[in-house]
Parts: sequence; C-alpha cells; structure tokens
Amino acid sequence: MAAGAVDVPLEYVRLGLRFDRLEAGFVDAYTGDPRVRAQVADEPAPTPHQLRDRARDLLAELEVSGLPADRSAYLRGQLTGLECTARKFGGEPVGFVAEVAAYFQVDVALADPATYAAAHTELDRLLPGSGTLAERYAVHRRREECPPDRLEVAVHALSSALRDRVRGQYGLPEAETVRYEVVTDKPWSGFNYYEGAFRSRVAINADLPHRLGQLPHLVAHEAYPGHHTEHCRKERGLVERAARLEHTVFLVNTPECLMAEGLADLGVEAAIGEGWGPWAADVLGDLGLHFDGELAERIAAAAAPLNRVRQDAAILLHDRGADPDEVIAHLKRWGLVSHDRAVQQLRFLTDPLWRAYISTYVEGYDLLSSWLAARPAEQPVADRFLRLLDEPLTPAVVAAELATA
Repeated sequence: MAAGAVDVPLEYVRLGLRFDRLEAGFVDAYTGDPRVRAQVADEPAPTPHQLRDRARDLLAELEVSGLPADRSAYLRGQLTGLECTARKFGGEPVGFVAEVAAYFQVDVALADPATYAAAHTELDRLLPGSGTLAERYAVHRRREECPPDRLEVAVHALSSALRDRVRGQYGLPEAETVRYEVVTDKPWSGFNYYEGAFRSRVAINADLPHRLGQLPHLVAHEAYPGHHTEHCRKERGLVERAARLEHTVFLVNTPECLMAEGLADLGVEAAIGEGWGPWAADVLGDLGLHFDGELAERIAAAAAPLNRVRQDAAILLHDRGADPDEVIAHLKRWGLVSHDRAVQQLRFLTDPLWRAYISTYVEGYDLLSSWLAARPAEQPVADRFLRLLDEPLTPAVVAAELATA
C-alpha cells in the first residue's frame, strides 16, 4: 500500500462496526481485533449522513486501491449496501425494489401465480384425502411435528450426522464446535451466532412448531454445511491465511448475506443430496421419532416454488402499498400457511432491520442452485459448493458466471 493511501479493508471494517452503534444487531458477527471494536465504541455516535458519506468516500478510494479484482468486487458490493442503509437510516426515501437491489445485487418482482397453482396441483396429488389442500397440508405438517421436549435431542442427532458428512466432504478445523440453545419471541426459526475461533451458537425458536422433515434443513442451514461451516472455512482461509481483514465482520443487508443464505439453503443438497428424506428418517428413527422420509422429500420438492410467496408479500407490503390483512391473505392462499404462521411471517417482513432480508433466501437459493446445477458435467457437487464456502463470491459474479455457462 502506498504511503498515505487509505486502507480500504480496515476502514470498511470500522464503518461496519459504526453501523452497529445506530442499529444493534447490524453486525451479525465480528471476529477481528477487539481493539478496533473498542476504538469505534469510544467514538462519538455517528450520524446516518456521516456513515453515508464515508461509504461513498470508500467506494471512491476503492477505485484507486490496487486491490485484486475479486477483493474489489466484494468490497464494492458491501459498501454499496452500506451506503443505501445509511440513506435509509437518515430518512431518505428509497423504494423497496431499489433497496433490495442495492443490498443484494438482485432485481425482484412479483411471481406468476400460475407457478403457485402448479405447485398446489402437485401437492394435491401427494396429499390425498378430504378437505381443502390447505387443510390437508396442515394435517401433514402436524403429523410431522417434533414433540417440543424432543427437539433438542433431534437437533443434536442430525447435527452429529451432518457434521460427520461435512468433515469428510469439505473439511473442518479440528477445534470447531456448535452449541445449540432453544429460545422464544424471535421473528425467525433459527439463527447462527458465529463467535469466532471456529465456534458457533445456534438458537432455535421454540415459538414455531418444528417438523421432523424440516429439521435436517434447519440444522444444515445453520451449521453443517451452512453458516457455521462457511464461517469456519472463511476464517481459516480468507482471514488467517490470506489476511483479508474485511471478512472479520459480517454485516446485515449486504450482498454477502444473499450468498450466505443461498449457500445455507443448499446445505442438505450439498451434504446429502437425493435421498435426504429416508436418510433423515433413519437418523431420527433411532430416537423413536418417526416420519415418512420419502414423502417428506417429495413434498419439499413440490412446495419449493411456494418459497417466493414470502417475497411477494414483502413487495405487496412495501412496494405496492397493500395493507397487512391483504398480505396475510396472500400468504395463506398461495403459501398454504395457517393464520398464525402468516402473522409470524408478516412480523419478519415488518421488522425495520429485516424487512428486505426475505430476498436473501428466495433469490439466493434460486441463483445459487441454478449455478450449482450449471457446473461442468465432470465436476462433483462438492467441488462446486466448496467455492461458495471458500471464495469471496458475490451475487453479481455468480450471475455473470451463470450467464456464460
């Protein structure tokens, strides 16, 4: 670095930590030098305009920083997301679609209801019986519910089995560990708190019923080979070996979130692949927890297009001016969820910090699953997925690779 030049990665880290001064929880994880965080904590509280201007300054500095192309692309995406957040914090009007694009490098739009209708038709075939499809789907979900007093043991069993798989397929630091805890009164079903030094705390929300057929996805998403695995491998590779300081902080509403959530939602596919339902049924069956794994797998595939209903709800609410009752009705009709579940989903969509975040799951999964499927014929899934775990890829870079595949 030339004398007098701005250390953009370090200043990016400082800037990200300053956002947490205005919105607690904006820093999802920090594993860097505690002295840097202490210095930021001792500063006068920043204003949104100061954060906006600093993000713009660093974007300009990035152009003359001489950093490698992949590092510049990553930081450019992150700083663009921060600049938009600062404008939102300052009360500047930002349309919802533009907000999502600035945060996550994707354009969002309402889905075609015909896609949902086709999914309903397939689910109708898989769930015979009397009553409406929504009622039969609810019965299926209740049948699969994990007894609350067995939730912790079920999670630990799946975590251990997935961990064995991931250690063999992708490799993990010897010292890594995940600690699970059950919590309540949260707008999400599960959350990974990465603590650094290859340790994670995973919180699971007991307010929501957890289905045996969904638990493998939850554990894979939060731990193996999802968030925990990605954090561990990036801490060991990008931070410890490559000295890329920018990866010591993980910030909400930035492109890295879309990459992380898309990667995590591919966890079961990357660790188990086809046949994950019977595999999970065997693991949980040893605990006396029984469900039809084959049916669960078929229903999950049939219901996958309905994931977009939640993004529709966000667009209707924040872009189209729909009232909450209309949004709840949309979630119930097309998402086939109960009223209580729709209200819980609406809570997530109306949280000021998380309102745009639903797109990380919807667009992240679609983008990365398409990219994974477009790999060369001779390339194993694990080799392609390893790039997501190890490289500082961005949605824009992945989309560009997919366009030329």
